[in-house]
Amino acid sequence: MAWALFSGRALLARRSELRLDTERELRAALENRLLLLLFAARRCPRCRGFEPRLRRFWSRLTEPRHTERPEQLGLVYVGSDGSEREHREYLRDMPRAWLALPYGDEFGRELERRFGVSALPAVVVLAPSGAVLVRDAVPEIRDLGPSCFHNWRQAAELLDRNFQERQEIPGSAPRGITGILRRRKYRPESHREQQQEEEEEEEGQRG
Repeated sequence: MAWALFSGRALLARRSELRLDTERELRAALENRLLLLLFAARRCPRCRGFEPRLRRFWSRLTEPRHTERPEQLGLVYVGSDGSEREHREYLRDMPRAWLALPYGDEFGRELERRFGVSALPAVVVLAPSGAVLVRDAVPEIRDLGPSCFHNWRQAAELLDRNFQERQEIPGSAPRGITGILRRRKYRPESHREQQQEEEEEEEGQRG
């Protein structure tokens, strides 16, 4: 499960006033949600340029003033800030529902290696099951806005129904289904319809 990625660790809420460090708190905040891992740094110019788009993306999907049914979406900031002060400033300004790894937590570097993050900013998208949906969603968020979220959600539902989790090759970054999503022609409905047509055709031939 995606939330279990942080099991046994602590996450900080806005302004560091709230520390989530129990399984119950982590599950309440992250379970059954598509999870975004935001790799960024306050001093990074590209990160500062991308963040307004990410904030609009988040707002359109999760805030009641923009949508009647807020989406089940979580975000954890994995910072590469140069100082604790920079990190505190980021936490102070980030949206209320975002969470963050504490400054200096080496687990952040482990996550970078695990998901093959080589440049900032990067956004890794995880299904609630923990499967990797997109290795880096920055281009999709930047170019497509909230519409790309619906493809992710459909892909997560499809994975949960039809696929078993496969063990990743040791030392390699998870591939997920990023190739399909990045082509932006992925439509789970079309796949299901094609599968149904093939099954009906086979049944007709047997009859």
